[in-house]
Amino acid sequence: MPEETKTVQVDIISAEETIYSGLAAMIVVSGEEGELGIMPGHMPLLTAIKPGQIKLVTPDNKEEYYYVSGGFLEVQPDVVTILADTVIRADNIDRERAREAKKKAEQILATKKLDDYTAALIELNKALAQLRIADRWHKKH
Repeated sequence: MPEETKTVQVDIISAEETIYSGLAAMIVVSGEEGELGIMPGHMPLLTAIKPGQIKLVTPDNKEEYYYVSGGFLEVQPDVVTILADTVIRADNIDRERAREAKKKAEQILATKKLDDYTAALIELNKALAQLRIADRWHKKH
């Protein structure tokens, strides 16, 4: 008899809607201190997450990717919750829009105006994260 995959309930919630609610064998998120791999039985945890990728491995071993604008990750014994202002499924990322945001941020950074520098750097990082996730998804599909 095949061994049953251990799972945990995962809820990924944006400001507008629940993006994912179901079981997962593993979740990988960009935490403030680096990449976090969460599997069933992980110790309780509450941490901020950076803009970047969420990788979710389903019970049937399929990988799903999401862009998250940052937010919070809460791990409890039976549920993992990710709360963020913006969450976008990899297949819904507008690559052209992300390229334009990247280009605009790079132009602002080139001016070296300190007032706009931090905001432009944040926007550049968001755009680059979206492009990485979208490119990874498109290569697999």
